Amino acid sequence: MKRRQGWLFFIIFLLTFSIYLLINFPLQLGLDLKGGSQLTLQLIKEEGKVSKEELEAVNAVLDKRVNNLGVAESNLQTLGRDQLILELPGEQNPLSASRILGKTALLEFRTQKENTNSQLKNLQLQRFKLNDLIEQFKIGDKRNEEKSSLLMDNLTEIENEINYSSNNQQLFERLVETKKFITNEIANLFNKTDLSGKDLINAGRRQEQTNNNWEVSLSFSNDGGEKFAEITKSIAGTDKLLSIVLDGESISEASVGSQFINTGITGGSATISGNFSAENARELEVQLKGGSLPLPIEIVETNTIGPLLGSKNIVKSLYAAICGLIFVGIFMIFNYRILGFVSVISLIFYGFFNLALYSLIPVTLTLPGIAGLILSIGMAVDANVLIFERIREELINGNTLIRSIDSGFQRANSSIIDGHITTFVSCFVLFLLGTNFVKGFAATLGLGVVISLFTSLNCSKTILRFLTTYQSLRQKNLYLSKSNPL
Repeated sequence: MKRRQGWLFFIIFLLTFSIYLLINFPLQLGLDLKGGSQLTLQLIKEEGKVSKEELEAVNAVLDKRVNNLGVAESNLQTLGRDQLILELPGEQNPLSASRILGKTALLEFRTQKENTNSQLKNLQLQRFKLNDLIEQFKIGDKRNEEKSSLLMDNLTEIENEINYSSNNQQLFERLVETKKFITNEIANLFNKTDLSGKDLINAGRRQEQTNNNWEVSLSFSNDGGEKFAEITKSIAGTDKLLSIVLDGESISEASVGSQFINTGITGGSATISGNFSAENARELEVQLKGGSLPLPIEIVETNTIGPLLGSKNIVKSLYAAICGLIFVGIFMIFNYRILGFVSVISLIFYGFFNLALYSLIPVTLTLPGIAGLILSIGMAVDANVLIFERIREELINGNTLIRSIDSGFQRANSSIIDGHITTFVSCFVLFLLGTNFVKGFAATLGLGVVISLFTSLNCSKTILRFLTTYQSLRQKNLYLSKSNPL
């Protein structure tokens, strides 16, 4: 008796915890339900055609970058021999994603050339002013136009092709392009070394302790750490700077103190502090973690998929699931009476447990995923039918109600377990070998199979034994259909 009460309290606890998870951790929805961005990427190769190996290498790097972006259930697939289509659920700003994904992310460490101090300081000053203006544009400062005009006049010696426009958006884009030009010019004042992003094993970000700026930390391999120590040793205590260059643009220049003259900076790590915002630091971290693209890519098409279609799909799927459950519940109660009522309660528990697990892992729900969920509900009902038929047979053979319940569950166990295991193995294979959408189907069906085992073999039995503690519910006729009375 105490054991049955323990199971009942445990099931109630799981139900309460599931509701708590669903309230505090909303379900993640895929592109077909939530909307997002779709990017068409073109691989660029100057000579010859893009090989299959190069296409797969670009695919692998982009996949790492997308994972580091934190976009769930993204879909990356090839289109022809030199294009890729990338779908990003929930990302409503394709330009933000393209900035991160489209960069080659070639990281280099360079040392300053001789007699370039004056030119470098001038370029650094202009880059600082441009950064200030760009940040003000981002926060909507309307006074930028006058300031920008003055600055652009001062930059004509660097880039003579700039034509002043009163359009703020055009002016902002020109400021960004001019900054890129200046950072390229700064990078040209430094000599290349043999230390590059290939020697990088990890990247991270953190906020600086003295201000609100962010910095990016780098960790090198053993060979890369030795190279970094030699490079920093060669310029320690001099007026030469060390530049960190990404895709030909200098993003940070730093001096090396005289305390490193003998050994250089050891430990195999470095820090990039270029007055980064949290967003800039995150973008750089993602690019470096993902690695360098073997071939440059160009974003040839961007589409923003709104959530309107997704909301309609969600409503239709919800209606389908509710209607299906209602019809299944009516059939079970009509045919199995008390046993059918128990199966309905068990299915409700099953639904809460399933959705709570989706939000906890988390699992991104797509339309194929919802299909897997609905199919797993059918398997849960099927398990209850097997059990209830065995219970009926025991009752018809003259066994007592309690003995019939225990024997019915025992006789049905092996069939239920075998069926669920074979389905789970199929889901496992689909998850390993299938595409992203097939994986979504396999994940929801596989999780549903596992939870179905628990609810059919434990929840149903616990609820049924609890109901039989009431004398009025121990009549055998309540557990048999009208076509099969005792």
